[in-house]
Amino acid sequence: MEGALSRPFSPRTPPGPTIRVNGKIRAREVRVIGAEGRQLGVLSLAEAINQARALGVDLVEIAPNAMPPVCRMVDFGKYRYELAKKEKDSRKHQHANKVKEVQLSPGIDPHDFKVKLGHAIDFLCEEMKVKVSLRFRGREMAHKEFGFQQVARFIADLAVYAHPDSEPKLVGRGINVMLSPLPRNKRAKNPNQGDNHAPPPPSEEDEVESEPAPLNSKPQPRPVPIGRPTPAGSPVPTDGFVNNPFAQLDLNAG
Repeated sequence: MEGALSRPFSPRTPPGPTIRVNGKIRAREVRVIGAEGRQLGVLSLAEAINQARALGVDLVEIAPNAMPPVCRMVDFGKYRYELAKKEKDSRKHQHANKVKEVQLSPGIDPHDFKVKLGHAIDFLCEEMKVKVSLRFRGREMAHKEFGFQQVARFIADLAVYAHPDSEPKLVGRGINVMLSPLPRNKRAKNPNQGDNHAPPPPSEEDEVESEPAPLNSKPQPRPVPIGRPTPAGSPVPTDGFVNNPFAQLDLNAG
């Protein structure tokens, strides 16, 4: 029994800031914003609620920490819809604020270059920014032009997906540039997310039909079915030999 009483009480109200409406507002005086967005000054809570009811709206507390609290005359259902819409938009644009980094080198292998290019395309098609950084090691600083060439080539290959925010700059022992994704209607589709299903392989019959005949091959005569009458009118024997030389021999002669 003691264990049951010691459990914390779970509130029924969902977590998050509670919005006070009408009689749930605790302040005696509030600063009121009218239904049309006009400042009505500081009013007593009862007077503000009466004016809101006269207009057929609610008195919603929008800034509880202000002195006095700020309230707005608005339909509470409409107010909650506006808040939910703003929160959805903020989550939608929150993904675009993420930055992914792709590191290159002056002597990068062509295969590695294509792999990093594919990663950058995936990030840009997901509305992320890409930071391209190239680091020089040791004596590579003596030939910085090779590093700039690699970065310029990387930017050129991503021209249909993103645009650089500025020119590539040499910072310390590296080159940095930030790429922002193009608008969706102007950006190319991600080739890594296309239909990768290959066409079905040809069947054996198709391969046989499509196989060309040898140049020196002679046309083969079509086999005559056993028992089918020949053009002369004599039936072909059914012993399995189509061109039997003894088929016309008269055994009763002599």
